[in-house]
Amino acid sequence: MEPQPDVAPAGDADGEAEPRAIAPDVVVAARALSKEFSGRRAVRAIDLDVRERECVGILGPNGAGKTTTIRMITCQSPIGDGEIRVFGIPVERRTERAIKARLGIVPQDDNLDPDLSVLTNLLVYASYYGIPSRVAEPRARELLALFALEERAGDRIDTLSGGLKRRLTIARALINRPQLLVLDEPTTGLDPQARHLVWEKLRELNRTGTTMLLTTHYMEEAAQLCDRVLIFDDGRVIAEGSPRELVRRHAGEEVVEVFEPARDLAEACGALGCRAETTPEGVRLFLDDARSLPPLLERVGNRPFLHRAANLEDVFLHLTKRELRD
Repeated sequence: MEPQPDVAPAGDADGEAEPRAIAPDVVVAARALSKEFSGRRAVRAIDLDVRERECVGILGPNGAGKTTTIRMITCQSPIGDGEIRVFGIPVERRTERAIKARLGIVPQDDNLDPDLSVLTNLLVYASYYGIPSRVAEPRARELLALFALEERAGDRIDTLSGGLKRRLTIARALINRPQLLVLDEPTTGLDPQARHLVWEKLRELNRTGTTMLLTTHYMEEAAQLCDRVLIFDDGRVIAEGSPRELVRRHAGEEVVEVFEPARDLAEACGALGCRAETTPEGVRLFLDDARSLPPLLERVGNRPFLHRAANLEDVFLHLTKRELRD
């Protein structure tokens, strides 16, 4: 059950791959996109598409090139090599203003103005887009209601919890009614209740037509929100597909985790219809077919184990390996 790459590695100095064509419904198209910092290639000739009404997630370990790619797409960092088109417009210095006017950006770190009230933060941000006050105020109050913040409209930012600030930051990104919402780690630091509320609101926005591109370290978040996921590693796209497709292709249906040394299980894996990965605690066994479970559990015997469904985190750890990254 050794998985094959979903996406052929994009070309680099050793040979260029042919860039794929751009479909008419593509909101963001990156072709052979590369970027270097101090001689280090942070992004390596990637292709990426985001289609209308899609929610696309970018996953990857630290240093994989996720944030660099997002910054180039949102006109916050110059392109190294290759091309990006957003709404069909080539990303370059003279087009940045036209592109940014149609974007909503939720940065990883909250950058709300602490000297202003909740409502005034939205109104000031609306003014940057030239939205008249007679339009901006009802729109801002509508967004506060959407994120359950209407009762905090007059409060200062420094009185808000982290979860409330995050919801306000997302509301602010919607003030110009963007065609593309870009979210960088949208629920980092939130408690489970706040995270699920944000997911609910993002799903609602997506259902009503907002196209989304997000980065996240939460595999459950990607599985909950994304129609399609791209996994980055070492500046490349190493896998692409729906969360369900990626799980089926790279992790199978079922996982059995055995919490003590089990070399015999690992060695017998082929005959048992599974793939084995050793862990510090023991071994993790991935099954393509749930029908292989009974004979496998018979071999596990009395050893401590956990049986569960395969998930996107299994895929991520398998493809990007398990060592810590800087």
